Amino acid sequence: MGSKIKVVLMQDVANLGAAGEVREVSGGYGRNYLIPRGLAVLATRGRIKQAEERLAAQRRREEATRRDAQAIAARLHGQTLRFTARVGELDRLYGSITSSDIAEKISAMLGEEFDRRKVQLEEPIKRIGIYPVTIRLMAGVEPVVNVVVEGEEGSIQLPSDPEAV
Repeated sequence: MGSKIKVVLMQDVANLGAAGEVREVSGGYGRNYLIPRGLAVLATRGRIKQAEERLAAQRRREEATRRDAQAIAARLHGQTLRFTARVGELDRLYGSITSSDIAEKISAMLGEEFDRRKVQLEEPIKRIGIYPVTIRLMAGVEPVVNVVVEGEEGSIQLPSDPEAV
């Protein structure tokens, strides 16, 4: 009744698979939806081999990216970034420390450009203190840096233990 065909996915398809994967789908779904929209092509030996080679190359690229991210994570983990800012009443800053400011310090530390969107700061820091900030380099590689915000006057003493804040 319902014949099945094998297709190679050209793009990610929700509830079916990722680009480059070979899937068996119903004939109508493949011929009437996937293939006309360019989401898949009919699976031939050549196309299956191309898809396998493309997936292998993609895995190698992802592994290289993961190694680079882990090297950066090893350099960042546990580092302390110090910021000095003008302070008003109740230890509130005039202005704030943002993810862009933190990314700038990390760029200076690493000696290369660093994307501010990787800094996981829910809201800008507006008080003096010590704040653990997660840096999301990629899934599963998330070092934590300590951000220390001090007043310019130096009159305000921070606790030496980051856990005390």
